[in-house]
Amino acid sequence: MSLMTYENLIEEEIKDLYSAENQLLQALPKMQAAAHCEELKQAFAEHLEETHTQVDRLTQAARLLGIGVTGETCNAMKGLIEEAEELIQTPGLPEVKDAALVGAAQRVEHYEIAAYGTVCQLLKNIEGDEAKDLLGKTLDEEKAADKTLSKLATGGLFSSGINHEAKEG
Repeated sequence: MSLMTYENLIEEEIKDLYSAENQLLQALPKMQAAAHCEELKQAFAEHLEETHTQVDRLTQAARLLGIGVTGETCNAMKGLIEEAEELIQTPGLPEVKDAALVGAAQRVEHYEIAAYGTVCQLLKNIEGDEAKDLLGKTLDEEKAADKTLSKLATGGLFSSGINHEAKEG
């Protein structure tokens, strides 16, 4: 594939996102199972459900644009998930591991926010409004997931409970 047009780049971005989201479908249940904090478990469960919808949106957007979604492996997501899996396997206090999982999840969200933001802008440039609207919904969900993780981190996990227990450990 060449990158001679915005359409070429959009195709690459959508294939990459499709791969990323499908990898995340496999990783989120593992992250949920590894989480200690019930609110974090719930956040992972909710994002898993959203991710199924996001894969459907990517498929719909690709169909609208006349492109296929297979054939790419998102190496960035692969690396982020490998790091999260290493954290899951690393021995440690449950509260500290939850903090590590929040950080890993936020890295995933930030990657997705950047990727969806890019493809939405590219779609705007070629007047791909229907596909942009579909993927814009996903962009909004990724931003909301990041805010949820930040709220968990600043409103509980990282503030009093986890830091106190980690210091004592």
